[in-house]
Amino acid sequence: MSWIFLAAGGQFVNAIVAILDKFIVSDDKLLPRPFVYAFFTCLFTGGWILVYVLGYIPVFSDLGVPNLSNVESPTIQVVGMAFLAAYSFFMALVSMYTALKVASASTVMPVIGAVSATATFVMSYLVLGNTFSVNVIFGISLLVFGTLMVSTMHFRRGVVLHTVHSGIFFALHYIALKGLFDETSFDDGFFWSRIGFVLFALSLLLVPAYWSNIKGQTKNTTRKGGMFVVGTKVLAGIAAFMLLKATDWGDVAVVQALDGLKFVFIVLLGILFGRYIPKTAGENDHSSGAIIKKVLYVSIISIGFVILFI
Repeated sequence: MSWIFLAAGGQFVNAIVAILDKFIVSDDKLLPRPFVYAFFTCLFTGGWILVYVLGYIPVFSDLGVPNLSNVESPTIQVVGMAFLAAYSFFMALVSMYTALKVASASTVMPVIGAVSATATFVMSYLVLGNTFSVNVIFGISLLVFGTLMVSTMHFRRGVVLHTVHSGIFFALHYIALKGLFDETSFDDGFFWSRIGFVLFALSLLLVPAYWSNIKGQTKNTTRKGGMFVVGTKVLAGIAAFMLLKATDWGDVAVVQALDGLKFVFIVLLGILFGRYIPKTAGENDHSSGAIIKKVLYVSIISIGFVILFI
């Protein structure tokens, strides 16, 4: 059952990344423009293709690290789904970072997670013909109720739109990845999805307005700030790989259900360390009323995840 601890560890790292993302897009000395940060996130996510080099080392190969020998020439279906995964991921990130710029991670991330989970099931019903069980309907109901609690207590209208948009596109991203892995093997699909991320990100530089935006923002970022951004994306990549391997080794339903832990960890990190982190990172409100509200809606959404996937 070590894969459960691997999945829980991945969600803990994801919680740290969410708070760091909030800090980055809210600090003028880093990458405050969501579009630019999403560009670099896609680029660094694609950079995880370098993990295939480790596949040639026996000790890493035994741990399930992808091997380049399992990669084949892509079909048109693989190319299409790889680029759809990259495009939907980028769009989801832009909206998520825009929401994080004006709201805390403990309010934005649970809503995005709830919308994404709900949209994934709706898309699977409409596209794949999957049916809804009683558990699914009850779980989605809790997710929707928890989301409404967050939005009525903390969100302005613009933030609601960005979080809903982000959740829908994250759902589309997951559906595209699932289709990609169903079409081919994990090693092959992971490779071409990373290639898709890099090529999509680089294609944005062909648009003069985008190039000017990215170039100008990058020049205003200090070397120390750039290293902080890179370190955050490395953590995000580690978390993603931990969750992928946990899914590969264990029960995919349990791994998905454990996504609710990320929201719990965000709230706990804010309660324990909020006094010591910059205000731009959020999670600084330690009034009893704020803590009770966070615990309440995070608990409802987390229970919804468990019911949805178990």
